[in-house]
Amino acid sequence: MDITGIPFGTTDWSTIEPTEHKGITGTAYWRTQQFGNIRVRMVEYTAGYLADHWCTKGHILFCLKGELNTELEDGRQFLLKPGMSYQVADQAEPHRSSTSPGATLFIVD
Repeated sequence: MDITGIPFGTTDWSTIEPTEHKGITGTAYWRTQQFGNIRVRMVEYTAGYLADHWCTKGHILFCLKGELNTELEDGRQFLLKPGMSYQVADQAEPHRSSTSPGATLFIVD
């Protein structure tokens, strides 16, 4: 990642209006900031959320609250709990998210 052209700044995530993204079940609420070609998000998944697609975008994802299950297209599954993260490159391994109890994540992509 090459981070250039971004002056120092702070983000009060509570002031950013969330956008709603429906899953097969449940909803994801994204609070998004764009810094050049870097997207930074605070994402809240409701209990019972299941993504409606396989994602091929690269991310660095950090679990702040709840639990997130990430399934790879090849069948492997990973459970993130608070304090855990994952990283995956663009076009590397299709993945999708689900959560039973809900989760709050910090994502950079």
